[in-house]
Amino acid sequence: MPANKKYLTQSPWQQFAKISAGLIGGYIISALFHMCLVLWLPYGKEILITSIYTHFIIWGILLILPYLFDNGWKAWAVYLISSIILFGIYFIGNQNNPFL
Repeated sequence: MPANKKYLTQSPWQQFAKISAGLIGGYIISALFHMCLVLWLPYGKEILITSIYTHFIIWGILLILPYLFDNGWKAWAVYLISSIILFGIYFIGNQNNPFL
């Protein structure tokens, strides 16, 4: 049974925004989150090596989340703000040990 047309996104720009936010933004957030985990938890390098499994799971969740937004550009805004916050946390936490 096909989907009801009134519930589907009609604008190709909105479709592009949701798909790109899920793919690119979700990957960036997931990677930055795991980079911050290296700083927060002991044995950071070992955690980074084995975090590929949780990285994929979080990326999959973040890939689906933009479809819950009505506007794809709002999803991009949320993803960019969270990426900037995570990068700021990583940058501030990594200043003590630049070789980590």
